[in-house]
Amino acid sequence: MIYQEEHRELQRSVSKLIQNEINPYVDEWERAGIFPAHEVFRKLGKQSLLGIHKPVEFGGLGLDYTFATAFNESLGEIACGAVPMAIGVQTDMATPALGRYGSDALREEFLQPSISGEYVACLGVSETGAGSDVASIKTQARKAGDDYVIDGGKMWTTSGAQADWMCMLANTGDGPVHRNKTLICIPMKTKGVSTSQKLDKLGMRSSDTVQVFFDGVRVPQRYRIGEENMGFIYQMEQFQEERLWAAASALRGMERVIAQTVEHTRSRIAFGRPILENQTVHFRLAELQTKVELLRSLVYRAVEEYVNGGDMAQLASMAKLTVGRLVREVADSCLQYFGGMGFMNETPVTRYFRDHRLASIGGGADEIMLGIISKEMGTLTRAPRPSAVAHPSES
Repeated sequence: MIYQEEHRELQRSVSKLIQNEINPYVDEWERAGIFPAHEVFRKLGKQSLLGIHKPVEFGGLGLDYTFATAFNESLGEIACGAVPMAIGVQTDMATPALGRYGSDALREEFLQPSISGEYVACLGVSETGAGSDVASIKTQARKAGDDYVIDGGKMWTTSGAQADWMCMLANTGDGPVHRNKTLICIPMKTKGVSTSQKLDKLGMRSSDTVQVFFDGVRVPQRYRIGEENMGFIYQMEQFQEERLWAAASALRGMERVIAQTVEHTRSRIAFGRPILENQTVHFRLAELQTKVELLRSLVYRAVEEYVNGGDMAQLASMAKLTVGRLVREVADSCLQYFGGMGFMNETPVTRYFRDHRLASIGGGADEIMLGIISKEMGTLTRAPRPSAVAHPSES
């Protein structure tokens, strides 16, 4: 068991904030196609929730990743997928490498205001021609005096319309594709940075997802995160936290949808009795609840391995693979038991169905996870190129 009373108290605080400050406005934000990220993040920042496992000297709490997991699990109480996804970008996708490898000056300039909620961060990895194969990105950052001059573009950028800065992966050398990339902090108001209109997506409607373009963008080389040409390695590490986040943040959402389905099928009468009394229905819901609990155990085990300094790449990949498939299974099964109402946008399970189809694509598609797991098992006769998927809605 990774949670103690301190973790439970954290979760109670997060739940209270969600019920008072987020869920009452979710429907409005979904209709608008955007949520006020700065406003929401400042509220989270005031409670020190955006830097739980980040360094104390830059505004974080300096706690271990079990506390971050407790927070991420609580995000599943938000009544949509888009808002927790944007929060996850801020905490577990765009800032881990900065917190771990950034210079003190860089962390003071970008990490500290991201932890306080003053800044909104986004991640720039995926491109129109480079999703699963991160090594094939084309964006270039060439040296010009003390600066980098950047040309290229990024795709599926979560919070891109509101973000203050981007953690961006670019080619900075001519060497091997896994050793010629660098992570760079890019202020989004820099001359030469532009964005498309918000992309029209199946789900995650209140996420402002955009395409970002770089045309001769000049930033100082001191905005580099860590060592030059180590960006691919740093990004692979960031993906591990993203995958743990994806699994942990989905747990309570699945439980919520199952509970809503129980309530609906208990009150809906067909052929003279509640639908829930059909064995095929209550057995299926019991099976889904059991699978959620099994995923929770896998997440906790991976987090324990991570906190203890072990290699959790395989466990994180297993958790990511499992959550991507399980949220689809839960969404599809529960929507079916709502009957015709399951096809109506006014029904919560419908939004859940649309939002969470992304889980098997973003943050490492199922097929990428299977490749990583197979490699760790030693079942591949030829190891694949080390690659990973940037979140198509968070990159």
